[in-house]
Amino acid sequence: MRVLVCDDSAVIRGLITRMLETDPDIAVVGRAGNGRDAIEAVRRNRPDVCVLDIEMPVMDGLAALPELLKVDPSLRVVMASTLTTRGADVAMRALKLGAADYVPKPTTTGEIAGAASFREEIIAKVKGLGRQRRRATPHGMAPTAARPVLIRPAPSLARAGSTLPPAVLAIGSSTGGPQALFTLFAGLGRNFPLPILVTQHMPPAFTPILAEHLTKVGGPPCAEAKDGEVPVAGRAYLAPGDTHLIVSTEGGSPRLHLSKSPPENFCRPAVDPMLRSASAAYGGRVLVVILTGMGHDGLKGAQAVVSAGGRVIAQDEATSIVWGMPGAVAQAGVASAILPIGDIAASVTSSIAKGARA
Repeated sequence: MRVLVCDDSAVIRGLITRMLETDPDIAVVGRAGNGRDAIEAVRRNRPDVCVLDIEMPVMDGLAALPELLKVDPSLRVVMASTLTTRGADVAMRALKLGAADYVPKPTTTGEIAGAASFREEIIAKVKGLGRQRRRATPHGMAPTAARPVLIRPAPSLARAGSTLPPAVLAIGSSTGGPQALFTLFAGLGRNFPLPILVTQHMPPAFTPILAEHLTKVGGPPCAEAKDGEVPVAGRAYLAPGDTHLIVSTEGGSPRLHLSKSPPENFCRPAVDPMLRSASAAYGGRVLVVILTGMGHDGLKGAQAVVSAGGRVIAQDEATSIVWGMPGAVAQAGVASAILPIGDIAASVTSSIAKGARA
């Protein structure tokens, strides 16, 4: 994967370059200190992926983004945003302007140099986005508008449908998740008939901003979940950063709780505890969507949901940045459908309609 690194700090450019090049599948083919230089570097070097800082002199990342995509519409841009409220807001705005993803950047060079999680995340996103770019623009062809080739899964990976009508929609996502969530929420529409629970692997500064931006895409209103609230139809509840979202039953009604219990699958929030608890609280009447993400968080929870009579939909490999989480449920035979991100909302609404008629 050919990568351009754009950051106004020469030290950080060097650190990110060295991190990326520890993977033999990645080559850094250019470096730039501001957005204007990045535009010229894209013209010269034709990278697959650009890691783009936000705060820079001459031309910042948000101003450079649309110009980069004019030069090469299929370029995958990863915004490197600081772990602050402003960094989170700009990253979410950039996703709506055409950025493919973001990576939360530690605020000091020392933190970046010592952050194994940052190195793992940026490598995974660069490789996943690079693969998407290569599928969209095969070698020797001129770049075209960015749209991945959609490959339908083999039927043998999908299991039979659910046995119970759903009472709640539960969504798990990680790497590449915000963009996938924007697409899904927009497709669900404002008048969605079920409560929605969402766990996205994301730091605390980012989750309230993600909730705001999910609300703005025209889907169900979304907010960070609050401890003790009762989930209601037509609203989405997002697990706050560094906090598990749990469902219990009190007085015969489901109720949300926030937990600082230990991480699961190296994650907090994690998808598994949300799914396990939701399945118990709703008697298995859970419709699960597992979106793009590294690792296998959500697999055990999805298995519990299916065992109780619920249903699982997984995002397909072609439209996932990383087919870790959805791939795990697909390959375990837990998913009843494996679909491109653009088809998942329709499948969700169809499942609910079928359940209502049953």
